[in-house]
Amino acid sequence: MKFICLTLLLVSGITDSRSEEFEVVGPADPVFAVAGEDVILPCFIKPNISVVDMRVEWFRLDQKDSVHLYEDHEDRDTEQIQSYRGRTKLIHQELQRGNTSLKLSTVRVSDEGRYKCFIQSKSWSDDATVDVRVEAVGRPPVITVDGFDRSGGLHLQCESEGWYPEPDLEWLDSEGVSLSSETTETHRNTDRFSVKHTITVYDSNDKIHCRVKLRHHMLETLINTTNNMFISWRTSVILISVFVVLIVIAGILIVVFSHKHRAHDQLQKAHDQLHDGKSRIQHGEYFSIFQQ
Repeated sequence: MKFICLTLLLVSGITDSRSEEFEVVGPADPVFAVAGEDVILPCFIKPNISVVDMRVEWFRLDQKDSVHLYEDHEDRDTEQIQSYRGRTKLIHQELQRGNTSLKLSTVRVSDEGRYKCFIQSKSWSDDATVDVRVEAVGRPPVITVDGFDRSGGLHLQCESEGWYPEPDLEWLDSEGVSLSSETTETHRNTDRFSVKHTITVYDSNDKIHCRVKLRHHMLETLINTTNNMFISWRTSVILISVFVVLIVIAGILIVVFSHKHRAHDQLQKAHDQLHDGKSRIQHGEYFSIFQQ
């Protein structure tokens, strides 16, 4: 009889243990979040049993403290990473359905990383990893005209800042054909990137697009290269050329005038010296006659 009771208890214990077995499931692909917005980090258990009485912990693989901890039917933040306080939330109503997804509010670039969703019952535990990628959308690109070259090409500069990760910047003509940038600059300030590219165009009446993009976001600005721009350039070149010619002519006149003035001064000086010599000779003859 005792043997039968012991066997029943053992079988009952094994059955209860197996009834608590579950699998924690996370997303197969990275979760993309936008800086400044909210994001849901998915995590579920299979079968969809209640986890109200279990321990649910979210943490980062590169840090030891919790991102969020649920234990003994309440959220605990005593060991929560300071930068996450007030920004994480579990939907308690969803815990009954085995949904332990975490809501992260006001996403920051520093939130990017790998997270682990860990669920533990009295006799079983499992976890899943969630890869979070953060994108920060910068300011719309600004195109400025940076002058002309000697052959009449129009220099254009496109600049945009506030992006993460480093964005791609490309120039396109009105037909959507990519144009090669001549110079490229990239700078990183704290956790954001700024980009600046330049290009030279020779066609008037064309629409030139500057496009800055990440994987899921894109901003674009265009400029119309009108005939007036190139006419203004030609007018400027003509005016500058005339101005240079006038300066050269003025320089030549100044040199000629200076040379004539110097020659006149030398001639006047020689004439004065000759006059002084004659005066001395006449004065000497008069003095000799007076002595006699």
